[in-house]
Amino acid sequence: MKPPKFAYHSPRSLTEALQTLAEVGDEAVLLAGGQSLLPLLNMRLASPAHVVDLGRVPGLDDIRVTNGHAEVGAMVTHRRMEVDPLIAHTAPLAQKAAGFVGFRAIRNRGTVGGSVAHADPAAEWPLVLLTLDGEVDLSSANGSRTMRAGDFFESVYSTAKRSDEVVTSVRFGTRFDRNWGFWEFQRRIGDFATVAVAVACVVGDGSVTEARVGIAGAAEKPVRCPAAEEALLAGSTSAASEAAAAAQDAVNPYDDIHGSSSYRKRLVFAATERAATQALGHHHGVLDHA
Repeated sequence: MKPPKFAYHSPRSLTEALQTLAEVGDEAVLLAGGQSLLPLLNMRLASPAHVVDLGRVPGLDDIRVTNGHAEVGAMVTHRRMEVDPLIAHTAPLAQKAAGFVGFRAIRNRGTVGGSVAHADPAAEWPLVLLTLDGEVDLSSANGSRTMRAGDFFESVYSTAKRSDEVVTSVRFGTRFDRNWGFWEFQRRIGDFATVAVAVACVVGDGSVTEARVGIAGAAEKPVRCPAAEEALLAGSTSAASEAAAAAQDAVNPYDDIHGSSSYRKRLVFAATERAATQALGHHHGVLDHA
C-alpha cells in the first residue's frame, strides 16, 4: 500500500520546524521515528497535506538530569532508553518498560516523544510518564509550556498538544529510582499491552511515604488508581494483594477482540499484585529485559 500525496518538509532547526507548523496549521503531521505514522499513511488511515520530518532537527536527542527529573529529548529512541546508563541509574522503571516496546527493529527507530504524542492507551511511555510524575515540554512559534502528564493525555490518541506545537522533551521523576515495579501482559511478544501496570514508591524508615500506581489497557488513556495507592501507603503485610484488589475494583475496561472486560479486570489484579510486590521488595534496578 502507498501513502497519499503530501508535501514533505525537512527543517534543519527547531525554529524552522515551528515556523512551518505555524504556516500550515491543522493540515500537518509530525514525523519522528515513523513507527506509528507510516503505517497509518500506508493504509490511508491518515491523509495529511503536509508531513514535517523532525529527523534533522538538532538538540532533540539529549538525556540529562535536571531538577529531580530525567529529561529525555523527544527524538531519543526506545532502544537508547533501554541501554542508557543515566536512565538505568535515575529512572530504572523507564528502562524496564523500554524493553517491552515492540521488537528490536521498532525500538531502534521509534522515539519516546513520538509515542507520547501518539497517545496510544496501551503504550508503555504514556503509562510510565504518568506513574513517574512526569512532565511534557511543548514548543510553538508563540512560546513554550510544560504540562503534567496527567493533564497532557486526554483520550484515545488524543492529547492537549495543539496542532502548532512540538513535543520537545519529556521528564521522568527520579525520586522513584529504588522502589518500583512493572508488569505487562502481551498476547504475543512485540504486541501492545493487553494490560500493563507500573508502580512507583518512595520508602523512608521502612514505610511507604508516596505511592503511584498507573494502569494501561483498561481505559481510554493511562490512569492512576488512588485506591491502590492508599492500600500501599497503609503498609499492611498484604499490601500488594490489597492494592491489586483495589485496582481490579476501580477499573471498568472495555471489551475488544483482545479480551473481555472481565478478562482485563483479572489481568489488572495480576499485574498490580506483581508490580506492587516488586516495588515493595526494594527493587534496586536489577533488570531482565525482553
